[in-house]
Amino acid sequence: MPLLEVDSLRVGYGSREVVRNVSLAVEAGELVGIIGPNGCGKSTLIKAVSGLLKPASGKVRLAGHTLATLKHAERARLIGVVPQSPNLPETFTAVEVVMFGRTPYQHLLQNESLEDWKAVEKAMRSTDCWQLAERYVGELSGGERQRVLLAMALAQEPSFLLLDEPTTFLDINYQIEVMEIVMGWKAEGKAGQKRGVLAVFHELNLAAQYCDRLALMSKGEMLVTGTPAEVITADNILRAYGASVMVAPHPVNQQPTTFILPNLRKN
Repeated sequence: MPLLEVDSLRVGYGSREVVRNVSLAVEAGELVGIIGPNGCGKSTLIKAVSGLLKPASGKVRLAGHTLATLKHAERARLIGVVPQSPNLPETFTAVEVVMFGRTPYQHLLQNESLEDWKAVEKAMRSTDCWQLAERYVGELSGGERQRVLLAMALAQEPSFLLLDEPTTFLDINYQIEVMEIVMGWKAEGKAGQKRGVLAVFHELNLAAQYCDRLALMSKGEMLVTGTPAEVITADNILRAYGASVMVAPHPVNQQPTTFILPNLRKN
């Protein structure tokens, strides 16, 4: 049984349907990437899977649980979410932001427990931002903020991560750093714990390097799913993005690498 199952999901805003009949699965130990042009429904799909948006129809299951039947705190213990470009309170310290990740384990008006602080420190050390603990969010760089956001999600001690363009606007060194942290978290699950990741990517070459499988969306629908080599082809990119590209194997690991062909965009 897949760790995450998305079955025939339809999602929209009012009368406007944005995601149409999308199904996908993430097996335990997998990182599955969602790619596609802007406006194709990638972020809306992530919001629906996380429970932030209610689907018009379809189901989402995680580890056998139908997520729509779970309370918010129960869902938050299962899924950690790193949203796209969130508005963080700039007068909060980094450690205060990461402590928000412990909310599903705390009762109303309860002070942070020793277990909360242990989980926060572990999450911040694993994302290399413990040294930023007392720094204000407003003082942090883009890469530092992203590590703090990831630490907040890890502090929830989830079995699944949802990432909405976690590396957008980051320099290449920070892109690699964030993805290596995610891969390390995925690999270090406790005995018997199954972990998985579903992430939206803007950068095709980054997705090809790190994802076990890819799902290519276009106009709210799933165009094709498969390994990076099966999904990232010149024909598929032309169909989804309307752009002519060349795809060739990476010289080190043979993963598909996309090259732009100037002046050959489809009008």
